[in-house]
Amino acid sequence: MIGIRRIALPGRVVADLEELTARIPPGDTKEARRLWRVSRAVRRSLRAGLDVMAAGRGYCMYCGDGLGSTVDHFEPIARNPGRAFDWLNHVLACEYCNSHHKRDLFPVDEDGDSLLIDPTAEDPLEHLFLVLSIGTYRALTEKGEQTIKVCGLNRAQLARGRETAVNQVSALVMGWQAARELGDDGKRRAMVWTLLDQPHADVLHAMLRQAGMPGARAVFRADDELIDLLRAPELAEDLQLSGGAV
Repeated sequence: MIGIRRIALPGRVVADLEELTARIPPGDTKEARRLWRVSRAVRRSLRAGLDVMAAGRGYCMYCGDGLGSTVDHFEPIARNPGRAFDWLNHVLACEYCNSHHKRDLFPVDEDGDSLLIDPTAEDPLEHLFLVLSIGTYRALTEKGEQTIKVCGLNRAQLARGRETAVNQVSALVMGWQAARELGDDGKRRAMVWTLLDQPHADVLHAMLRQAGMPGARAVFRADDELIDLLRAPELAEDLQLSGGAV
């Protein structure tokens, strides 16, 4: 899971969302669901905005692996129907995460505050630590623990995918450096675009962060060249120029 920068919607879409919200009687889950079901044009507009925000080719904002196929209500309609058309309450999810894991689950603390990480409002890496060697998350906070559990972030197929992604990121970073040394700007840009387009963007984010932490040599098995490249300001600049929020 990575942090996602939420964009502003066009004024006409905002107006539609406000009008639909005003039509939901307080606490009326049934009407909220009905309006959501029939408001196809609004759903398409929300999906378009989320596609722009999502990593790569529109990957799920929870697992980062599957392509986002559904607009998910972060706080479920069943819990808060008044947020059915709240732009700040929508994330892009794959069908597997949405239907088999998160569903209508929404754990809260004793004050009623969410115990799920909202990737569009906070940095997931403040609550989660990705163990790169095995591709699984370790919780740093209670919010991290609940998010791992509810979203199934440590399911076996995701862990295997992240292990593979570590090798892919390493190879692409080395390829980026080789192209840079040769002055091949086209190939350098291609390496960067591939880094940003592949699934499991959380692996790239975690590698960049952990390369700058104490103990980096143990994490990266004393691969000093890779550590130096991950720390290189030139790589960070290329990623940012290509649209990567890393």
